[in-house]
Amino acid sequence: MGKIPDASRRSDRSRRAILDAALTLVGEVGYNKLTIEAIAARAGVGKQTIYRWWPSKAAVLLDASLALAGDAAEEGEWTGFPDTGDLAADLKYVLRATVDEFNDEKYEAPARALTAAGATDPDLGARFTEQLLEPQLALYEERLRVAREAGQLAEDADLRLAVEMLLGPFTYRWLMRTGPLTHAFTDALVDRVLSGLAPR
Repeated sequence: MGKIPDASRRSDRSRRAILDAALTLVGEVGYNKLTIEAIAARAGVGKQTIYRWWPSKAAVLLDASLALAGDAAEEGEWTGFPDTGDLAADLKYVLRATVDEFNDEKYEAPARALTAAGATDPDLGARFTEQLLEPQLALYEERLRVAREAGQLAEDADLRLAVEMLLGPFTYRWLMRTGPLTHAFTDALVDRVLSGLAPR
């Protein structure tokens, strides 16, 4: 009986070591050169230990990214969408923080790798959207819903379309590297999108 918690703790430690190793390695070598063997060696576990929990390196990386997002929330880097009553200021605040995150190699490398892998692996793409992307989009949508109910947006404003108008250009610029991701860029984006959603 007394050994079960130890085994569980050891299992948790191994899982965390594997996730941390995947995040570190994808930043060092890129997704194409990332292998289960390399993750296992870095984490100090056997290859079979990884395959017991994950079917592929992409699945490891997705769980690692979810863990990273959870860590950021625990450390107070993400405390939920602000609602100061000033919609533009709140959106600018969140998008500026997102710019900083996407310009940080710790977040940028796994996000870029997952985006690329999800484009060619429909199952992974669906999990990525459902577990990582949709919860974030829902936060934007909810903040916009509150603003619409307060009369700050047109009554017929399509909230999902509004979110995609905000994040689409951001994602395109980041993914295609068409220009620098800056606070000035996202501030201008917020102003432009909100001007099109203002009550008539």
